[in-house]
Amino acid sequence: MPVSLSTREDINLDTVLRVAWKKDTVAIGEKALQRIAECRASFLKLIESDPPPVIYGVTTAMGELASRKLEPDERDRHARIKAYAAATSFGDPLPERVVRAIVLARLTNFIEGNAATTPRIALAVAAMLDGRPMPTVPGSGQGGAGEILALYPLFAELSTRFDLEVKERGSLINGSPCAAALVADAALAARRRIRMAHKVFALSIEAFRAPLEHYDAALDTLWGDEHEAAALQGLREFLVGAGDGRRNYQAPVSYRIVPRVLGQAHRALSSAERAANVSLASISDNPVYIPPDDTYPLGRCISTGGYHNAMATPALDDLAAIWADICLLCDRHASKLLNGKVSLLPDLLMSGRHSADSDGHGNVGYVPMAITGYLEQAKLAAQRTFIPGTESAGAGQDDVATTAFFAWTKEATAGRCVDAAMAMLAMIASQALHVTERTPPPALRSFVDGIRGIVPPVGADRVLGPELAKLAELFTGQVFEA
Repeated sequence: MPVSLSTREDINLDTVLRVAWKKDTVAIGEKALQRIAECRASFLKLIESDPPPVIYGVTTAMGELASRKLEPDERDRHARIKAYAAATSFGDPLPERVVRAIVLARLTNFIEGNAATTPRIALAVAAMLDGRPMPTVPGSGQGGAGEILALYPLFAELSTRFDLEVKERGSLINGSPCAAALVADAALAARRRIRMAHKVFALSIEAFRAPLEHYDAALDTLWGDEHEAAALQGLREFLVGAGDGRRNYQAPVSYRIVPRVLGQAHRALSSAERAANVSLASISDNPVYIPPDDTYPLGRCISTGGYHNAMATPALDDLAAIWADICLLCDRHASKLLNGKVSLLPDLLMSGRHSADSDGHGNVGYVPMAITGYLEQAKLAAQRTFIPGTESAGAGQDDVATTAFFAWTKEATAGRCVDAAMAMLAMIASQALHVTERTPPPALRSFVDGIRGIVPPVGADRVLGPELAKLAELFTGQVFEA
């Protein structure tokens, strides 16, 4: 069954999961199509008023020529100008799921008539989600004031199939559907990534024999934060049936603060989810058409800055930052597990080496060095994104660039770094259970089996890099699986 769209509230995170990730199709409801047609008819009457209203790109030229009014006979010619010169970005393409999410988010402006376009254009955009290959949209080189550098190549082929009428070109390439799609994509991935973090740190806690009081249910209310409570509950879920013989004194700081740090991950996720849902349903067109009411019987068009999404980037930055912090915890946990004086685990057995000349770490002992490398990469990616200016600032109106593409790229990089760091910590924790002949808690047994299916317990020196790479790829694959 296709996803039915009747109002802009129908376009949300759940819809992105179905349409962008699972590749469901969409259908615009009949009432929505009727509303689109009615708004188009009112809009055409509006621009034919005497005197005609000033509407950017409709009754005026665009860009630096926005002050020049168009005569009625110029408007149609102006509307049919393809103007693909703006499609100048190139480089690494956005994943297909992200491109599908952008197309879905593009429909928000159409569905209630705010784009003032024809039903044929709305239907053509919806048809792009019918399973056909998506256009290539570069994620690099996006330094424009809005999102036209991405939206021009996305809708170039569609534009060639129609004689575009007034406002239709602007309705395809203006607004901020890309920012909405990018933060939605990151939020969906973060849900799975945090779930993975619960498993990995619960496994590390069990391997270290950390006291379970650090994660006691009493803390849910004592700390008084819903996100930290969610983290505590997520850890306890995987520690049910944990083994005995635990240390009778507190574990290192890095073990005791896990629920606090994961609580921040839940908090960052909540912010990203809100930014995504608000952005996906937000009318961001410029100019935007406001349908008729008692005061404005033909409706009205106003210029806005809706194409600059200011909430998506901070939400993405917060996710990148927490991935860097989780990398740090992975680094500390791995080092503590491998230090027998701290973990009370046998150094030589943890290394998988038993010869008299062993340095006590072997090839397992070098794994934290790789974690540190990914930690530093994540920290670099997690630097805050500030609003950049544009090179054209001195010549025209476009003096500020959009930021969501930069922030999403950095968040995606930090996310893959934390996947790698968690994979390596999970492998070390699995090794700790193996050498001490302990069984993981029931909720973690299939997880540990999956780890050992890729990185079997280490009994002698071998090259671990390729195995760890496959495990990291598995973790990332589970984050993005449809």
